[in-house]
Amino acid sequence: MLLSKDQILSASDRKFVDVEVSEWGGSVRLAVMSGTARDNYESSLVQIGKDGKAQNDLTNIRAKLVSACLVDENFEPIFTAAELGKKSGAVLDRLFDACNKLNAVTEAEVEQAAKN
Repeated sequence: MLLSKDQILSASDRKFVDVEVSEWGGSVRLAVMSGTARDNYESSLVQIGKDGKAQNDLTNIRAKLVSACLVDENFEPIFTAAELGKKSGAVLDRLFDACNKLNAVTEAEVEQAAKN
């Protein structure tokens, strides 16, 4: 059976996990990135150098990924990377690891994005 456009668009395919952040006094929701959010995240890791070649841009990498995954109950992003970058590095490390696992982001993918 082939799926219709409406069936595909109405399918609930964004898994999520709620993570306790004791430092913030509660829990946050981390979701699988949408296709657009993932493309935006990957492109944010690439910078074109003065020589015209792509190179890795790991500036604020933890906050970039967490901001792409940290959502409200309607799966809308809550923070920008700049906002989250001001928060505890220890908390961001934990959330970054959870986001990587949830989204199956690997170091090889980051390197591949930089090559493209």
